[in-house]
Amino acid sequence: MEKNNRTRIAAIVLIVAGLFLLADNHIGFFTVVALLFIVFGVKKVRSAHNRKGYVMLGIGLLILFSGHLTIILSVILISLGFFYLKSKQVHKDDSFMQKQSMIDSIQWGKDPWILRNCAIWNVVGEVHIDLTYAIFEHKETTIILQGVIADVDIIVPEDIGISVTSSVMFGQLHVGMEKESGVTNKIVWQSPNYEFCDQQLKLIISYVVGDVDIKIV
Repeated sequence: MEKNNRTRIAAIVLIVAGLFLLADNHIGFFTVVALLFIVFGVKKVRSAHNRKGYVMLGIGLLILFSGHLTIILSVILISLGFFYLKSKQVHKDDSFMQKQSMIDSIQWGKDPWILRNCAIWNVVGEVHIDLTYAIFEHKETTIILQGVIADVDIIVPEDIGISVTSSVMFGQLHVGMEKESGVTNKIVWQSPNYEFCDQQLKLIISYVVGDVDIKIV
């Protein structure tokens, strides 16, 4: 209980610090331009125009970092604070993996692997998960993916029950047959067979800028 209280207090401090920094600045024209470059850069990367996409992402990040370090820091602090709150809210005990990093590339699924409850946060991330060979540690597993910028690809066999709550402020979401793109996107979706499946997966995904693609195969 004491550890949970310390985590909650730390999360609130991060969020308040981020909001304080954000309130002390204003979002101007160049910030909007930078965010648009990032969004369209992500789209270009996803549509196989990798070179153009990475150039646009680089331009967007360069504009942001050139004169908006305080805004970037505030967004990171707020995102990390909400991540800690969500992790403790969803995972009621300490039997889950929690990981935070600035830049990370996650590749799960080439060989048989054990799927555990986990919560992962990063500033810039690439997540590729293939559940075809996953070995579930529990009947129901919960994965939290949060951060600032990410490209997420998850392959889910149709015999696995899946429940998804996914949101991005800028970018696109593709879950099964549902698709959202643009600004402030959110998809809440659950497979029809979820309650009857022997293996169940809950995905909670949230990024400021992201391209999230969850395929049911």
